[in-house]
Amino acid sequence: MNEDVHLLKGIGLTMYEAQAYVTLTSLISAPAVEVSEKSGIPRSKIYDVLKKLNEKDFIEIEDGRPLTYNVKSPVEVLSREKEKINSKIDDGISRLTNIYENGMSQVQAPIWRIYGVEKIIKQEVEIIQRSKTSINMRIGFLFENEAEALIKAFKSNRNLKVNILASSTCYINDEEVNIIKTFKDAGINIQKADIPFVKVLISDSKEMMHTYTKFSQDKRKVIPETAIGIWNKYEDVARNYNERFLNQLEKMKMKQRNSY
Repeated sequence: MNEDVHLLKGIGLTMYEAQAYVTLTSLISAPAVEVSEKSGIPRSKIYDVLKKLNEKDFIEIEDGRPLTYNVKSPVEVLSREKEKINSKIDDGISRLTNIYENGMSQVQAPIWRIYGVEKIIKQEVEIIQRSKTSINMRIGFLFENEAEALIKAFKSNRNLKVNILASSTCYINDEEVNIIKTFKDAGINIQKADIPFVKVLISDSKEMMHTYTKFSQDKRKVIPETAIGIWNKYEDVARNYNERFLNQLEKMKMKQRNSY
């Protein structure tokens, strides 16, 4: 019960309102006195509590002597509240992202260094999630769990046009990973190319991220503690890299057409 009360408090009910609703989910229908006894809510408070629950559309009041309080289905009530919360979160994301992006545009030198594999992957995902039109990537290697995070981000932002040029394979924890197959199997547009041990992500021709890392002598193992991401929001630089990427992509397509 405590867990359910905590959940209901989290979506805006008071402690007494949450206790009363949880109690009514087991009683289904009951007078105020019984709800008070079962929930431990004082009788002096129970009528106001139930009135508030009715106003919030968690229960219905049935006329009679005494009044009967009927609980509404948790599926109906919580699904409705979930939609409200999701809508508020979406609105908040839009407002705060606009504020954030406006603030970023005022930064004098919009280049940041990001250290550590987890933080680099997180930044890549954030860039993809806020992209409006396109993501172009050059992938020469992958970190552990990175492919899964990128694919999930691509699929969550279905309006994006995604182009990836990548090495055919890389090694993660001494195991060979087929980069091309991994992304193709997920329905992501990817083509094999001769890519060095770097990674470049370009978003909407407006921002980009280079990722570098050292490798073991046999070039099979990433040394995670050396990983660094260079996040760049100079639009001129991002646009230049994007044009070079698209030129390379077009040349590859022409070569493929001529080979048929």
